[in-house]
Amino acid sequence: MTGAKNSALKLMAAALLAAGQTELSRVPDIVDVRIMCELLRRMGCRVEVAGDRLSIAVPESPHTEADYDLVRRLRASICVLGPLVARCGEATVALPGGDNIGSRGLDMHIAGLERLGATVRNEHGFLVASAGRLQGTSIWLDFPSVGATENLLMAAVLAKGTTVIDNAAREPEIVDIAGMLTAMGAKIDGAGTSTLVIDGVDSLSPVAHETVADRIVAGTWAIGATMTRGDVLIRGGVLEHLEVALDKLVTAGATVEAVPDGFRVRMDRRPSAVDVATLPYPGFPTDLQPAIIALAAVSKGDAMVTENIFEGRFMFVDELVRLGADVRTDGHHAVVRGRPQLSGAPVQATDIRAGAALVLAGLVADGLTSVSGVAHIDRGYAGFAEQLRALGADVTRVEVPEFSL
Repeated sequence: MTGAKNSALKLMAAALLAAGQTELSRVPDIVDVRIMCELLRRMGCRVEVAGDRLSIAVPESPHTEADYDLVRRLRASICVLGPLVARCGEATVALPGGDNIGSRGLDMHIAGLERLGATVRNEHGFLVASAGRLQGTSIWLDFPSVGATENLLMAAVLAKGTTVIDNAAREPEIVDIAGMLTAMGAKIDGAGTSTLVIDGVDSLSPVAHETVADRIVAGTWAIGATMTRGDVLIRGGVLEHLEVALDKLVTAGATVEAVPDGFRVRMDRRPSAVDVATLPYPGFPTDLQPAIIALAAVSKGDAMVTENIFEGRFMFVDELVRLGADVRTDGHHAVVRGRPQLSGAPVQATDIRAGAALVLAGLVADGLTSVSGVAHIDRGYAGFAEQLRALGADVTRVEVPEFSL
């Protein structure tokens, strides 16, 4: 099981909080990590990669600008904003890009930094932040945003005094980042709860840290096993991080069994339809919503899937319909009428999770399915085609030349 993409990228940013050499292990070999490596290099860090290990040597005075050409490709790069302002007193970060799955505004990031004493302004497509030493304060998040929680947590660890972040995100990736920061010398209480209490310290030290397992990748394999009536052992997966999602698979008819080094998912019949509503952790993850719709498309009965996090998550539905799925969307609801089998067709991945879901749908479709735009999948899944083949799937990756007039 690879380390979590959504944790590794933020751990890499957290390395900026301490001069010296930070060592990260179980880092996934994905495009987003490579982009983050290059971003850190441009900030003056020396980054070396050896298998799933990263060594990040951070200078005493890192550069404080994050260039547009990289930030537009990786939304998670906004997470360097908090560490740079906290340690260097300034940061210039291009407004981010990433998957087009709906509005993910930066208002809470900015408001929180301003509460900590920073001045933040938008200049020509860049967020420009400056501050003396940040000051501890109370921050209430209107929504338990993972990105805002991470940015403000990383800023608060070097602030003077105590910071309280209420309605904070509770994801395992937040707990992972808090664990690394604590090992670096930060004082953090409440990780994994909705209230974080941070007592600021004067400085931090670099550490060695292992990235938490990727629960979204684990969940993708679990749903894939259920869709294909397969039997998959997910080594290194943490069952407790996916309780709601796995409960849905059990309701659909799968058997989920904890084993010493992960968990096993088995399915021997056509799944039954289950209703799902995405919610902040510990609710059903929005990142698994495309895969659960693909599962519903071949399930027995009708399912309603409600998306409460990102309004653009249903963009991929039109592609699933091309495979013969019966899906109707209305606002943030999708009604899926299951069919015994889908029909192979050419489809286009619209984001990381949609791409993985379309590949899974292709496995249960009659005939040939070709999924283009697989560069999206590369951003979140290491060796996806190779791992599918190891599980017995008939999947081939083909490089297609660009079409030009």
